[in-house]
Amino acid sequence: MRVLSGIQPSGKLHIGNFFGAMRQHLQLQAENEGFYFIADYHAMTSTPSPEDLRQRCLDVTMDYLALGLDTKRTVFWRQSDVPEVTELSWILSCVTPMGLLQRCTSYKDKVDQGLSANHGLFAYPVLQAADILIYHSNLVPVGADQKQHIEVTRDIAMKFNAQFGETLTIPKDYILESVAVVPGLDGRKMSKSYGNTIEIFEPESSVKNKIMKMVTDSTPVEDPKDPDKCNIFALLKLAASPDEIKEWEDKYRKGGTGYGTVKKRAAELLLNFFRPYREKRAQLEKDRDAVLQVLDDGGKRARAVARKTMEAVRQVTGLGF
Repeated sequence: MRVLSGIQPSGKLHIGNFFGAMRQHLQLQAENEGFYFIADYHAMTSTPSPEDLRQRCLDVTMDYLALGLDTKRTVFWRQSDVPEVTELSWILSCVTPMGLLQRCTSYKDKVDQGLSANHGLFAYPVLQAADILIYHSNLVPVGADQKQHIEVTRDIAMKFNAQFGETLTIPKDYILESVAVVPGLDGRKMSKSYGNTIEIFEPESSVKNKIMKMVTDSTPVEDPKDPDKCNIFALLKLAASPDEIKEWEDKYRKGGTGYGTVKKRAAELLLNFFRPYREKRAQLEKDRDAVLQVLDDGGKRARAVARKTMEAVRQVTGLGF
């Protein structure tokens, strides 16, 4: 199965990104053909500076490599290194009903978050469809809240095939297994837009300080507590063993355990979990040329697939002889 996923270079990756999606993407590459890309065309809807965009792409590449991306099994590239995807996006836009895009909730959500209401943001689902269809992707792993994106892609592909013949592969969504929402420093879902993140590779002292300052309720130390309603316990669960999780659950319900004690253990567990990856990340930072070579190689492999798709698309649409 060919599995495709993209990630926007919108800032430093945080532990919510990892436990919410990245870890499962990396697991999927073991038994599938992974096609993972950095969505820098999509990132332009938020108009980052050229310098920031280039650096973020480099950072995302180093993050994925450090966390276990296998470039022998997985094609990893920068979206803009395959310009054919924008050509397919235009062709698909010519068979995409306006009503389909107007029903997409992501546009309204992003405008509500303060992003400019530009055409790129509105037409985002068409470019996203082109990303998926140009590589004949079979599975697209997404969270349950992103299922609409795949449904839109399927609708567009079926309309194209109905008009021009069976040319594009109809993808299936792969709903990522349910994971607990990773809480941010303020108790809300961890998100760069909220400014409440713990970055995967920020200094260990900073990670510890952030966790120790996390918001908790005012339940006295001696009183029983509900672990299912505690943000610190939710963090601890991410890296603790099942046996240790059970021990902490018992301590919570029994009473006599302060949040400070749990914070210290949560910080210790998360730092231990990411430490080997942190060491690999530090090595990659010393060899920028090798990191860029990964993107160059991945771009060539991805573009070879995209070109074949576009040859077929141009032929059936009358754009090619």
